[in-house]
Amino acid sequence: MAGYRKLGKTSDQRKALIRNQVTALLYNGKIVTTEARAKEIRKVAEGIIAMAVKEKDNFETVKVTAKVARKDKDGKRVKEVVNGKKVTVYDEVEKEIKKDLPSRLHARRQMLRILYDVTEVPSTPAGRKKNTKSVDLPKKLFEDIAPKYVSRNGGYTRIVKIGQRKGDGAMEVIIELV
Repeated sequence: MAGYRKLGKTSDQRKALIRNQVTALLYNGKIVTTEARAKEIRKVAEGIIAMAVKEKDNFETVKVTAKVARKDKDGKRVKEVVNGKKVTVYDEVEKEIKKDLPSRLHARRQMLRILYDVTEVPSTPAGRKKNTKSVDLPKKLFEDIAPKYVSRNGGYTRIVKIGQRKGDGAMEVIIELV
């Protein structure tokens, strides 16, 4: 007997489906799917959240000096003429960044192995292409989701049955983060 549900798909299709739904669950907080799929998604999602909870505080803050281009009031780079060439002017700025320790870095890479890239698109039609931004899901897991579940030992998701689907009668459920 297999240790997982095949969901009527080949292995690559099944892995893609699970990755997609886990990504959607962690990004949105809840999704509607079939009961069999939800039970498979739960296994993967709970593993990722457990990893995030374990490695939540495993970083160090480091001060770094960085060169940043000087900008004018319109947000354009300031240029100076040096030896007959236009050169951008840079200022040195000190920043404090979070540097992952090796185990947290490994956890981040394990998460990225499963999760797809998420791009956030604004709801207003004006500037829809220009204002898209990439979402860092592992960062969201470490900073937003993991602190909620520190006192919890597993059981990070909940499956609620909502009835049968009209087309094929499959049991539909809502899987959500508790």
